[in-house]
Amino acid sequence: MLEDLKDILDIQELDMKMLRLLRIKKERQKELLQIEDLRKELRQQLTEKQTEIEDHSKSIQTLEQKIQDLLARSKKLEAQQANVKKADEFNALTQEMTQIEREKISLEQKVSDLVDKRVSEEELHERIKDSLKSSEESSLALEREIQSSIKMINDEGLNLKSQRDSLATKSNPEILAIYEKLLRNKKDRVIVPIENRTCSGCHIVLTAQHENLVRKGENLIFCEHCSRIHYWQESEALEGTAAATRRRRRRTASA
Repeated sequence: MLEDLKDILDIQELDMKMLRLLRIKKERQKELLQIEDLRKELRQQLTEKQTEIEDHSKSIQTLEQKIQDLLARSKKLEAQQANVKKADEFNALTQEMTQIEREKISLEQKVSDLVDKRVSEEELHERIKDSLKSSEESSLALEREIQSSIKMINDEGLNLKSQRDSLATKSNPEILAIYEKLLRNKKDRVIVPIENRTCSGCHIVLTAQHENLVRKGENLIFCEHCSRIHYWQESEALEGTAAATRRRRRRTASA
């Protein structure tokens, strides 16, 4: 059974590398999205400010037209007043002209306020425009670096997949199917060694009987807590696998 695990363990190492590459690729793609989201936000702000400026301009134009209408009315009343002979009619026209003047002053104040707002919005519009231009220029090199990185990841991934496919044709199909089912579920190592009578996957202590079964290596032994497949890392049958390489590294580090 341990002999059957050798190819699966090497496949697992390739899968772990591919999973790591996928995580890096997603992070890099996320960086690209963040750059584009920033540009979209700036473009949206630019559009909104432009709309506000146009709305202010329309409002100013409308108010200025009302002021012109009031001035025309005032001149007309002034002409009428020049021909009035009765005092009460003269006073009535004067009162109406005074009211028109008040309205005109109020409208002129509104126009002044809107002009100030428009100037402020135009200044902000220019700052956003400059920020967008700066963002596009500064992010160009970063985008190229990220895209180059993603291409390298894709190339490395294809190479790993080619190696995996080659190993898969030589491996035990039943064990491979079990392994792949566990891998889809956990997205992590699913064939793990026992270390100090503990599952190195879930780190829960196992029984002596469980350890003995794993040592024998006659059947697939699953962790009763996390369902991972256990193997005995000191087994000579696993020499030449990535698992044995990691074991030697641990021994060297301990020494």
